[in-house]
Order: sequence, then C-alpha cells, then structure tokens
Amino acid sequence: MRHFVYFSRHAQTSGNFDVHDLMRAGRMDIAIHSLIAGLFLSHDFRKDAIFHLVFYGQPDPPKHIEIQIKDETVISKKDVANLIKKVLYKYREGEKHEVFPGISVEKKSVMKLIEELEKEGNEIFILDKKGESLRKVKIPEDCAFVLGDQDGIPLKELKRLKKLMTPVSIGPKTYFASQTVAIVNNELDVRGI
Repeated sequence: MRHFVYFSRHAQTSGNFDVHDLMRAGRMDIAIHSLIAGLFLSHDFRKDAIFHLVFYGQPDPPKHIEIQIKDETVISKKDVANLIKKVLYKYREGEKHEVFPGISVEKKSVMKLIEELEKEGNEIFILDKKGESLRKVKIPEDCAFVLGDQDGIPLKELKRLKKLMTPVSIGPKTYFASQTVAIVNNELDVRGI
C-alpha cells in the first residue's frame, strides 16, 4: 500500500471555511488538488493508496484526515472541498472518528503519523529537491511519501523527520504539490508497485 502525507501549516482545522474561497482557508485548494492527484484516476479511483491530510492551521491544530477509497466510499472530484468541510465538522475530541466509509478525522501531529506509518512497516520518503532521484531509489510496496504545501514543513519538525526518512527528488524543477503526487504515482505505477 502506498501512502501520501500532505502537510499544511495553514489549512483550516475546522469546517467553517468558505468552499468558494479556498485560498483564504489556508490554501485548502492545494490540499484538494493534491488529494485528487493522489486518489483519482480517469473514470476510476486508486484503491492502492491512502491519502493523509495533516493541517496545522487555526483554530484547532493539528488535524489528520485519512482517506482510503473503498467500494462504499462516496466521493466526487467536483465536491472534495465540501467533503473536507464535513469531515472537519464531524471531528470528535479524543478519538479517530470514521465520518464516512474510508474517511476519518482525528487530532494527530505529522510526527506522530510518520512514526505510526514507520511502525506499520512502511518505508518513509520525503520529497526534497536535494534528495536522491526518485527514478533511482529502491521503493518497497509498503511506502509513504511526505510533502508539504507552499511553505513546506517547519524546519524543527523537518530535521526530526529527515532522521526517519529517505529524501527523494522528482527532478531539478520545483513542482506544485499536486504535480509531485502525480509524478510519484506514475513512477510507482510504471514499476508495478
């Protein structure tokens, strides 16, 4: 199973944001585009991936939303903003709450999530321009890729995380987060992972 961990310093952590002004909701638009690149295919969904959104914005950080497409999951590319809004509204303090089939929300830091993914046997990779080429690095079936929004992961947490992860690069250019997810998915698909 492949995991994507998308981190945002500013994405809102409650459902009271305007779905028609996602930039003001802490660049929720970037999170939505990345999620779509991670789980949607043309006329189909990826069932070989789990997408993690970790939001550190106001008013109640951190929030972790986990999405895994299952047969009974109802999700539409056109309505991801409303889905995230509903999931954040349904947060229950002190528990991992499955809001819809395959979609849950909880209060969890990015560090805690990475540690859990590692304990589950996933090899963790962080997208880093200075990392080893994605095309050359050995990638197991159970893997997780960590990427950040336009501001990236805070330096203090990044230093701690890099001790647990292998830095990988998708090339010399800086891409949008959603493009990065698509490139990683393509590489894993080509390799049959």
